[in-house]
Amino acid sequence: MTDEIFTGSFTQQEPIPEEGIEAAVAVLRSGRLHRYNTVGDEAGETALLEQEFAALTGAKYCLAVASGGYAIGCALRAVGVQPGDSVLTNAFTLAPVPGAIAALGAKPVFVEVTEDLLIDLEHLARQIAETDAKVLLLSHMRGHICDMDALMAICDTASVKVIEDCAHTMGANWNRVPSGRHGVAACYSTQTYKHVNSGEGGFLTSDDEVLMARAVMLSGSYMLYERHLAAPSADAFEKIRLETPNVSGRMDNLRAAILRPQLKGLAENARRWNALYKEMEVGLSGVNGLVIPHRPAKEGYVASSFQFLLPDWSPQEIIDFVKRCAKRGVELKWFGGAEPQGFTSRYDSWRYADAQNLPQTDRVLGGLLDMRLPLTFSTDDVALIARIVRSEVARIIGH
Repeated sequence: MTDEIFTGSFTQQEPIPEEGIEAAVAVLRSGRLHRYNTVGDEAGETALLEQEFAALTGAKYCLAVASGGYAIGCALRAVGVQPGDSVLTNAFTLAPVPGAIAALGAKPVFVEVTEDLLIDLEHLARQIAETDAKVLLLSHMRGHICDMDALMAICDTASVKVIEDCAHTMGANWNRVPSGRHGVAACYSTQTYKHVNSGEGGFLTSDDEVLMARAVMLSGSYMLYERHLAAPSADAFEKIRLETPNVSGRMDNLRAAILRPQLKGLAENARRWNALYKEMEVGLSGVNGLVIPHRPAKEGYVASSFQFLLPDWSPQEIIDFVKRCAKRGVELKWFGGAEPQGFTSRYDSWRYADAQNLPQTDRVLGGLLDMRLPLTFSTDDVALIARIVRSEVARIIGH
C-alpha cells in the first residue's frame, strides 16, 4: 500500500479580504500613508483601527505599532523597566519576548513550563520570592492560556506588574475575560502567521492612562497625540510629553486599512481555526507514545497552531520522525534541537540572558513538536495530516 502524501502548504494564508484591498488601494492613491498625514477632520485608517481594536478587546486605550515585538518593548519602557532590572518571563516562548527585555538592558529571568505548555505557577512564585523582579512579561505561547485568576493572585500579592504577550491569543479568553484584560498592558501581533495579517504590525492596549500616554509618546507621536481616537486625554500627556523619548514604531495607514476588515471576521475565523484544532485533536487522540497538552475548561482558545509531545523519545528518534513526516508533506517544528531552527529557538539559545538551570522545561521542550493550522486547510486536510503523523509515530516506536 502506498503511503499517503499531503500536498498543501503550512505557510499559505488566506488572501486579504476584498474590502481591505480596496481600502489599501485608496490609501495608496491618496499618498497619505503616514498615520498623521491626514486632511482636515479626517481621522485616518490607523486612528480608526485603534478605536475599533479597543472596542473589540474592551480596553480603554489602544496604540497601533510597527510590530508585536515593538509593542512589548514599548510596554516595558512605559511601565518603567530600567537597565539592570530583572524581568520574569516564560522559559517557553519566542525570541522577541526575551529580546525585548534584553534590548532595554534588563535581565530576562525565566520561569519553568509545564507539560501542558503553561507557565509553572509554583516556580513563578519562587522566582518572585528569590529575585527583585517587579514585572512579569507573560507569554501566552502558541495560544495556551494558564489559570489567569491564580496567576494574577500571585502577582498582585507581590506587587508584580503583568504585561500580557497576546501574539497568539487575539480573540481568546480565560473564563470569558478576553486575553489581555488581566494585566496592566497587553501586546498583540499582526504578523502574517497571527490571527490578523498585515505582514508586520501590532497593538498595545491598556486601561492605565499614564502608561498609555508614555506609550503614545514613545511610539513617535511627537506632539500630535490629540489626533488619536483611543488614547488618553491631552491632560495625561502634560507631565510626560517632554521627558519621554521618541522610539519611533508607528503603524502606517496602509497596514491599518488592510487590518480593519479582518477584525470584523475575527470571531468567525476563530471558530474555523478551532474546528481544525479539534479535528487534529480527534485524529491524534489515543496514539501510543504521543501526548496532547490538556486545555482547561475555562480556556477559550483560538488555536491557529497545534502542539504535541513525544515524551522520553531520544533526539535521534525525533529527528528521524520529523524527517519522515516531511517526506510525506507534513511540516513539523521541534523545540528540542541543539541549535535554533527558524523560530524554534529556546531559552538556552539566547546567550544574552544569564544561564539558568530549568530541568522541567528541558524535558518538555525535548519532546515538543509544533505545526501551523492555516485557514487554507480543510478538516479533510487535517484528518490526512493526523493519519500521517499517527502512522509515522507507530513506525518509530514499533507499534
